[in-house]
Amino acid sequence: MINVNDIKNGMTILFEDNIYTVLEFSHVKPGKGAAFVQVKLKNLRTGAIVEKRFNSGVKVEKAIIEKTGMQFLYANGDSYHFMNMETYEQIELTKEQLGNDTAYLKEGLDVLVSFYQGELLGIILPEKVELKVIQTEPAVKGNTTNNATKDAILETGLNVRVPLFIEQDEVIVVYTKDGSYASRA
Repeated sequence: MINVNDIKNGMTILFEDNIYTVLEFSHVKPGKGAAFVQVKLKNLRTGAIVEKRFNSGVKVEKAIIEKTGMQFLYANGDSYHFMNMETYEQIELTKEQLGNDTAYLKEGLDVLVSFYQGELLGIILPEKVELKVIQTEPAVKGNTTNNATKDAILETGLNVRVPLFIEQDEVIVVYTKDGSYASRA
């Protein structure tokens, strides 16, 4: 058990029979009344984001999440197959379990798979991934306004805004947090 005053970003807690990761927190000391902690939480089972207010001094249980390194092997319809590179154990996740993370998965990508007491929670992507541009419009000469961008469709089907100089068949680096262009590979 930990005191809510000791909560930090990225921490995982058990609350109301659910597992949450702390996205944001703030300690609030109003002029009148008792201090409290305002917390933005992400449910690791459903992906829902909720905001909770805890009175100062309340205790919550810390959840110990196991993270195992695995490699994405292949997708077969709506099922995605991963393998533990040490034990060669394979697991299968559905598109529903992975959500938007499927847009960053390409064969051979190393990810972390998170478990809580044997229950599979999902995957943790690397901060950036390298993906190949399969379709984009050619740059128009003279179109050099500040920060000019164009759409590019990547090998996983993800649509990203890229600078005009990016061409088809180039490999680019994309942030997995928001799907934005980072750089050329």
